[in-house]
Parts: sequence; C-alpha cells; structure tokens
Amino acid sequence: MLRKIFKTGNSLVVALPKKNLQAIGLREGSEISLRVDEELGQIILEPARPQAPSVDAEFARQLDEFIAEYGPALNALAK
Repeated sequence: MLRKIFKTGNSLVVALPKKNLQAIGLREGSEISLRVDEELGQIILEPARPQAPSVDAEFARQLDEFIAEYGPALNALAK
C-alpha cells in the first residue's frame, strides 16, 4: 500500500487507513511505539505496551532504545 507524506503545520504526516489500525486494535488517541531500523531502512510502528507501575519510565525508555539498536544483532546471534 502506497501512502504519501504531507505537511500539516510544522510536521510531516502519513495518514493511516482506519481499517488497518483497527486490525491491530488501534484507534484515534491510541499510543504507539515508533522505532527506526536503519539497517533495513524501515520505520516500525507498534501498539504501545502498557508500562508496569513498578518499572521506572527512564529505564523502560533506555531498554526500548537498546532493543531497537541491538535487537537485530541479538536475534541473528540467537539463530
């Protein structure tokens, strides 16, 4: 599916079809996690995982960054 990037205000935006968002349980106002896989040249959007109340927000952010950066290498080593 091809989509265009367009400008709205000072931001660049991609409109996502409602049926595709509904298929993974997202709707207007849902929070998502965005990560970039530079090696594959991909932007990955995923539903945000609810944060456990006992997990420090900064630690969770650092862990997400670590997984985004080193996940592919760790997956390759696990094979």
